[in-house]
Amino acid sequence: MKSARHKARELALQGLYQWLLAKENTAEIRAHLAEFKGHDKADHDYLDLLLNGVIADAAELDAGFAPLLDRPVNELSPVERGVLMLGAYELAHVPDVPYKVVINEAVELAKSYGGTDGHKYVNGVLDKLAAKLRPAEVKARKPGRGKAAA
Repeated sequence: MKSARHKARELALQGLYQWLLAKENTAEIRAHLAEFKGHDKADHDYLDLLLNGVIADAAELDAGFAPLLDRPVNELSPVERGVLMLGAYELAHVPDVPYKVVINEAVELAKSYGGTDGHKYVNGVLDKLAAKLRPAEVKARKPGRGKAAA
């Protein structure tokens, strides 16, 4: 069973897809998302945080992961770009969610909604971004690194 936060991420991705393609405002997007199946099972506070935060910080988020891409941001599919924006936002602004969870959730969204190998691309970009945005957390989680000498 999907968690309320996972459902919030799914809905946020759908809203970002709509925003990326049609540039609708968040009120219109939220009204549309309310019609989606499973909307009642989502963490609505988290959905609002993600949707409003990503849209408000879109240029900054794109600029943060752009150097890690193999092509210009505007050449990404809207799904891949939306997933990367969500992951980048969580890595930068939601420190209580472990970076591994952020990456795993992004990979799952890319598998569900993206192209055939989009999840591999998302995984690679967010892994590099996590190392930049959360270096201490990443170093502490890598096997054989960050351990104190006895």
